[in-house]
Amino acid sequence: MRAAVLEAVVLAGHLLLYPSGLVTDRCADTPCGPRPPVLLLHGLSDNRSAFVLLRRALVRDGTRRVVAVNHSPLTRDLRAAARRLARHVEEVCERTGRDEVDLVGHSLGGLVARYYVQRLGGDRRARTVVTLGTPHSGTAAAPLAGVHPLVRQMRPGSAVLRELAAPVPGCRTRFVSFWSDLDLWMSPAETARLDHPDLDTTNVRVTGVGHLALPVHPAVAARVVAELDAGQARYGTTGSVSAA
Repeated sequence: MRAAVLEAVVLAGHLLLYPSGLVTDRCADTPCGPRPPVLLLHGLSDNRSAFVLLRRALVRDGTRRVVAVNHSPLTRDLRAAARRLARHVEEVCERTGRDEVDLVGHSLGGLVARYYVQRLGGDRRARTVVTLGTPHSGTAAAPLAGVHPLVRQMRPGSAVLRELAAPVPGCRTRFVSFWSDLDLWMSPAETARLDHPDLDTTNVRVTGVGHLALPVHPAVAARVVAELDAGQARYGTTGSVSAA
């Protein structure tokens, strides 16, 4: 019940903030501090306003630049979104003078980040990819929404997910996947775990948090910041965040 109430509150707040997220986020031509810049990637039918609180947590210590990327509302192919992400990454690296970035994706955004890293050579730029409630193995939720091409690409067995399941030896990017036992958009909930034999992965189980609340919950945000701060210093292959 508490998670359902939190989801409703987050949804109401997000609807109020949604118009503010329609404006494109820009990266200034200035150094970004000692840590790699972070690009935030939202989910389906969303925009960068979903990351208001997480962004605040990431910039609090002043050691990194954070840029939220909006997918085009006309996007009908995850691969196209990944190609646009590649251009964004190159722009951010050029403007900040850094060779590496970190990526944080919610839901669909996590798959876009994975496709960029695994299929477009993005592992030469992406140090760490954090995913929040991303259907890595495909989700069977919202069957009537399957009329949208992007939703079909997130269904189990889609061509995109088969590409992502293919071997990717030597991938240099570290992945951290947050999955929640109360994420109703992930069916089954464990589909938001990332298990790939060629990828360096950490799976973090979140308790008591729904899908929409993942990018805004303080406990999740704190763990995301800690994972990015740690860089290659590993927490281990599993973990948990309790928000009960």
